[in-house]
Amino acid sequence: MAMGPSTDELQALVDRAAIDALQRAYADGVTRRDWPQVRSLFLPDAKVHLDLVDRAGRELVGPDALTSFVATAIERFSFFEFVILNATIDLWPGGDPTKATARIFMCELRAEGDPPVRNEAFGRYQDEYRKVDGTWRIARRRYRSMARFPDGVVHPLVEDA
Repeated sequence: MAMGPSTDELQALVDRAAIDALQRAYADGVTRRDWPQVRSLFLPDAKVHLDLVDRAGRELVGPDALTSFVATAIERFSFFEFVILNATIDLWPGGDPTKATARIFMCELRAEGDPPVRNEAFGRYQDEYRKVDGTWRIARRRYRSMARFPDGVVHPLVEDA
């Protein structure tokens, strides 16, 4: 008789789907500039590190600081879309079922000016998630800029600690 998936395998599927939905909710919220939605995806003490490579890095703590920064950064764009290009999810590091990590490669499609001029920014997120009261939230995020076009600024891919 064939055995079905184990309880752990089923929980892994559920957790992976929930984290994927969390990542997509972030992309959707930022694209629509729905700051209450974006704030709800982060833990209250979430830390976000921004490495823009050719500019000073930034450390943000909490969803309000993050959404204020992002809202200000993208308000000049008449068109803005956040696109997840690829993502990997690693569940339960160290065997802890309330933790997960992910690597997300993303692109911002943007236009500004009159007439609008298109440009793109590419980057990588390294996320840490926590499951609190059955819901996954972003606990820590490290962003690193990878390229900007049409400027042709390209930064080599390096592993962050």
